[in-house]
Amino acid sequence: MRLNYLDFDYSEDADGTGTFDAMASALPAQLAALHAEITQVLAWAHQHWPDACGPSEDGGEWQYDLQGVQEVSTPLVLALDTAGGHLRATPGHPAPPRTTLTLTISGSADFCAALRDAFGIA
Repeated sequence: MRLNYLDFDYSEDADGTGTFDAMASALPAQLAALHAEITQVLAWAHQHWPDACGPSEDGGEWQYDLQGVQEVSTPLVLALDTAGGHLRATPGHPAPPRTTLTLTISGSADFCAALRDAFGIA
């Protein structure tokens, strides 16, 4: 399975628990594809590791955290008022909203190896 939006960074703690972190930002036209990609990864995890999602201290093999924010950027037209000695800022037209999603998946060594293999994560 190929990932186009999620680019995972990997880290591992002293106990061997691996963590994959990805952040992706999309405009409205790409948002459905980003949602589909996150759904694909999490559906794979639930399918291949059923009933194993939860903290390792509670017997879980893997867990995840998913967060998001939507921001609208409004450019400012800036001009120097030489007579008054200050900048004038006039809001321009707002850009389409950009949605940024972060996905963190952590798990056992076996889970991490399987996730890497399934999605070609280096």
